[in-house]
Amino acid sequence: MGTSSLNFRATKGGLGAFVEGVDLSADVSNSLGQELRQGLGEYGVLFFRDQDISPEQHIGFAERVGGVDINRFFQPVAEHPQIAEVRKEPEQKMAVGERWHTDHSYDLEPALGSILVARELPSRGGDTIFANMYAAYEALSDGLKATLEGMQAEHSTRHNFAKVPKAGEPGASEYVGRLGNQDLAVQDSVHPVVIKHPISGRKALYVNAGFTTRFAGWTDAESKPLLDYLYAHAAQPEFTYRFEWEPGSIAFWDNRATWHKALNDYHGERRLMHRITVRGEGLSA
Repeated sequence: MGTSSLNFRATKGGLGAFVEGVDLSADVSNSLGQELRQGLGEYGVLFFRDQDISPEQHIGFAERVGGVDINRFFQPVAEHPQIAEVRKEPEQKMAVGERWHTDHSYDLEPALGSILVARELPSRGGDTIFANMYAAYEALSDGLKATLEGMQAEHSTRHNFAKVPKAGEPGASEYVGRLGNQDLAVQDSVHPVVIKHPISGRKALYVNAGFTTRFAGWTDAESKPLLDYLYAHAAQPEFTYRFEWEPGSIAFWDNRATWHKALNDYHGERRLMHRITVRGEGLSA
């Protein structure tokens, strides 16, 4: 598939670009996959409109940009275990991913990115907000940058997925059919607090409220004030962009350069998204 008409149109927010001139239902070539990877490294998140792709094409897209990292906690799509359902039923109050987070930072080799496809949308609401970890790092003072350089942080599944109630336990109705495999939530990892992005070479802040537990070598009590400061700093509006989902929308974000969170403002309606996590590599400072 040719890439001569491919265009990255930057959003008017703190990160992201709309990709124009591409049909993801056609064969995604290796060269197109590489071009999209480069765009991802530059913009942090790529948005696509008016796409109509099958689960097989969704998988093919992911394979061209890095390969599939199967999520072990989400309910998979029937007959397509590579794809995770991100679903909220009308009677459920909690939306998966409401808190700022970075997918798979708890893995020893964190995910490159995630590709989310809109399948069923509520009549209103259900947007996703993204935050720019390049910009968050660059806006820190020189003194705090110097403090964070060389530091590492611990990330874990234990305080998150391990606490999901099982069938028959209080609150389980919010999770059954959406999240499971609590016994597998035993993964811990340690990563630099400031990373050198594998694609762009830029420095990015790499801690997140969803999975970071503490700074390596620090206690929880010592870590909390600085982590809370970094979380508040990175979530400032000037670093963010709110994406409004439409039928045919796809978002492909870089988990090394961004945070994201789902807005839970569509109670009483159903929202169904298909997500593939793209395999990454080890991170370095």
